[in-house]
Amino acid sequence: MSEPIQALANIIDGCQPKTMVALGETSEKLASRWSEHHGCDATFLTPDDAKEGLTLPEVQDLAMITDTLEHIDHARGQTLIGLLRNYGTRQIAVLVTENSGWNQSDFVGLGFKRQAKIEENGESLALYTYNISNYNHKRTWNNPRFWANPEMWDKARW
Repeated sequence: MSEPIQALANIIDGCQPKTMVALGETSEKLASRWSEHHGCDATFLTPDDAKEGLTLPEVQDLAMITDTLEHIDHARGQTLIGLLRNYGTRQIAVLVTENSGWNQSDFVGLGFKRQAKIEENGESLALYTYNISNYNHKRTWNNPRFWANPEMWDKARW
């Protein structure tokens, strides 16, 4: 098994998805294999789905994008990733070649973290992941203790 496939397989194994979206040849093969052995509901998308408006039957546990962003324009790729993220997909994994025109700041701006850099057959690939459960870490200042001022309720009006 090649290193990119192994990296994506590790993500699938760690997520244990019951619902999955796949876009691109590599991710479709992995999703099909996982679906066969684990009874997962797999949905397969094309790059054109971003243009037509994305409709998914339910919130997805995992979305994988491979072999795609290199072949579509940047705006369409951002729209596709944004739609998947905004529909509540719990985890997203994107495997993209380093010379595709996409850089780390593009993915960081969409809430992704760089998971790995993979070298294979003289080609450099980057794996970026998004996980809603750890996307926005809790901040100590962002809680009622610092802004609600409950001791002043019903005592003063301003």
